[in-house]
Amino acid sequence: MRPATPMTQELRRSIGIWQATAMVAGTIIGASIFVQPSVMTAQVPSLGAVTAVWIVAGVLTLCGALVTAELASAFPETGGVYVFLREAFSPALGFLWGWAMFWSMHSGIIAAIAMVFATYVGRLVPLDPTGIRLVAIVGILTLSAINYVGVRHGSRLQTAFTAGKVVAIVGIVAVGYALAQGGSLPPSTPENALAAGSPSVGDFALALVAGLFAFGGWHMVTYAAGETVEPERTIPRALLFGTLIVTLCYVALNAVYFRVLPLAVVVSSQRVAADAAEAVVGPSGAVAVSALVVFSTFGALAGIVLAGPRVYYSLARDGLLFRWIGTVHPRFHTPHRAIALQAVWASALVATGTYRALFTRVVYTEWVFFGLMAVGLVLLRRRSGYSPRYHVWGYPVLPLVFAVACGAIVVNQIVSDPLESVLGLGIVAVGLPVYFLWTRHAHR
Repeated sequence: MRPATPMTQELRRSIGIWQATAMVAGTIIGASIFVQPSVMTAQVPSLGAVTAVWIVAGVLTLCGALVTAELASAFPETGGVYVFLREAFSPALGFLWGWAMFWSMHSGIIAAIAMVFATYVGRLVPLDPTGIRLVAIVGILTLSAINYVGVRHGSRLQTAFTAGKVVAIVGIVAVGYALAQGGSLPPSTPENALAAGSPSVGDFALALVAGLFAFGGWHMVTYAAGETVEPERTIPRALLFGTLIVTLCYVALNAVYFRVLPLAVVVSSQRVAADAAEAVVGPSGAVAVSALVVFSTFGALAGIVLAGPRVYYSLARDGLLFRWIGTVHPRFHTPHRAIALQAVWASALVATGTYRALFTRVVYTEWVFFGLMAVGLVLLRRRSGYSPRYHVWGYPVLPLVFAVACGAIVVNQIVSDPLESVLGLGIVAVGLPVYFLWTRHAHR
């Protein structure tokens, strides 16, 4: 049973279907699509195989989104994944999600994307390493301030950035196809020899993991369910529409990369989108893509900064964090203290550079929770009183397939890097004794 709370201020519902869809698509589309294709192509070096990877990654993401959609329609509360894990299993598991989010997983993502944003700003305006960190921190604080004064402002900003990103991607695709001269090198050339033969199952799996990470962030719209208009209807639709938009954008962009660049360049490039633009329109194209990455990462950062504090707010309202974190601003109707706390910690991770170690060790662990979330849906279906307004298609196959995929991602990470994986799991597991000490003290 959830503890009662004396807090009277409530969050204001102002996120509609367009803003929620923009949050899904805009949070996913960050910098990965402009660099990640090279990582994938190195594993499966052919247009057909890479396209298949993106489609499969999109389908698996959609499976996760549909699972989340049903849970969101059953529990349309602020907190998203935390709430689902709490209801399906126990508050302890929900607390572990929030623990990992704040100390490393979510705050680390904010710091990492802010650094990508600042690094690309540094390609447009010369910056030294200290300057890059300062720009990253300013970006975090600016977006936090916008969300502090109202979720409506934050969601409108996210909508504008998402619309701009989609229009820019459509423009890149159109220009690439209109101006490309003959596409990539023919299969018989030495540069394209990598494309010969079919990729192994192992190579395809490694490429798929890279693709799934490029789809990261799809679940974050559920965190703001308490500020969403008719969340039980709006969130499922936003998850569906947003995931489909991202999948189409990703497949189309990869087709352009292969059309305008030799395969060897796609494999080796550290900035494949900029190289493709430079190949089509010259050096100015690379500058334009750098500006697009700045725009895109800032937009993704806006959605991630908006989402996280809602989980910490929900934890505090349930008595699992300090009560003051769960207060709502009397004028702006936002979880202002949770927003400020996240901004300070993410900025500290940028300033110290510790976000790299935390992020690389812990980010994969979110797939443990995603898998448990899918299993939790199956368990909830067997309980009386569980009455979602949306029912996931293909039950129980779809959630179980997604759970197996999540397990495969985790196993792949552990096999690939056992030491770092154990350290990452350890960081998450430390939250368990903290939970028991906290709840024991709270009940005295």
